[in-house]
Amino acid sequence: MGAASCDGDGERNAVVVGLQPVALVDHVARVDWAMLESVPGERGGSIRVTATELEDILAQVNKHVLPNGDFSSPIRTLAGGSVANTLRGLAGGLGVRCKMVGARGNDEQGKMFATSMRSFQVDLSCLRVKSGPTGQCVCLVDALGNRTMRPCLSDAVRLQASELTREDFKGIKWLVLNGYGFYGEELVESAAHLAKLEGALVSMDLASFEVVRNFRPRLLKLLQSRKVDLCFANEDEARELMGGEPESTPESALKFLSQYCNNAVVMLGSKGCIARSGDEVVRAKAVEGGSVVDTTGAGDLFASGFLYGMINGLSLDHCCKLGCCTGAAVVQDLGGEIKQQGKKWMLQNMASMGLPVFQA
Repeated sequence: MGAASCDGDGERNAVVVGLQPVALVDHVARVDWAMLESVPGERGGSIRVTATELEDILAQVNKHVLPNGDFSSPIRTLAGGSVANTLRGLAGGLGVRCKMVGARGNDEQGKMFATSMRSFQVDLSCLRVKSGPTGQCVCLVDALGNRTMRPCLSDAVRLQASELTREDFKGIKWLVLNGYGFYGEELVESAAHLAKLEGALVSMDLASFEVVRNFRPRLLKLLQSRKVDLCFANEDEARELMGGEPESTPESALKFLSQYCNNAVVMLGSKGCIARSGDEVVRAKAVEGGSVVDTTGAGDLFASGFLYGMINGLSLDHCCKLGCCTGAAVVQDLGGEIKQQGKKWMLQNMASMGLPVFQA
């Protein structure tokens, strides 16, 4: 593999840097459960597949399009990845200066990824361009908006821990990490260390219960280091982190996370969220009124709204409401990005709840 180049030049220091070691292109499709029976792994989860398996799934999608679907194509292709989703929500939806640290291939998928991210005003000056393929993921969405993800990353180019430099994090206020980064040896740990040298705060999303199960010792070690200032988890992820505790509740999960982080959030889907900052605990209801087409990116965009509140010094209650609002906006269309109509809906709801909109 040849030397990597960078994907453009940054103009100003970013407020938020997101670490996504592997650029992803999502292939999103609405399907019926009959089709999902033939896909390996648990429904609703995320397990890796080979390139051959990915092509087979995509071929099957064209035969199992959801009846009466209202989309012009069975498959919608767009830039993907949890961190990418969060950065797009912050930059394109809320005007926060964001930069991505990671790698993409020099193929057509990689170019499409870069074009999509730039359209949401995300700085790609620290996105390395390498010779090789870009990662891909099939996102299968059922009639209720639930999604099953099958990423193909085996041959995809990726960022290595040794490639990170302090310059990647210069001047930032927040680093956004995701549990999927643990697939890179020492990568998450190195990024957190370098960000702390710059005086930045660190946010961690646990990603999925499979990720927590696979990397629990490393995740706990990072949390115990006290380098994570804000942790996001859903109920399944928190339960897995607690060792599969069958009697765990959102409250007990929040208490567990708060041992290691000053700020912790347990996302409850349609029931809203519960969050803690120091000794303060806040519950927020989900924002109602929007349709649910695809839950892909709901947690990622919840993080966008919550972080936006933290960046601007808002109350914990406002941070929770912002997260619920941005999370509700993204589920109204296919894929993990807020489309123009969803953005309009989001801003209207923010205004009705008295939530301020800044330009960071």
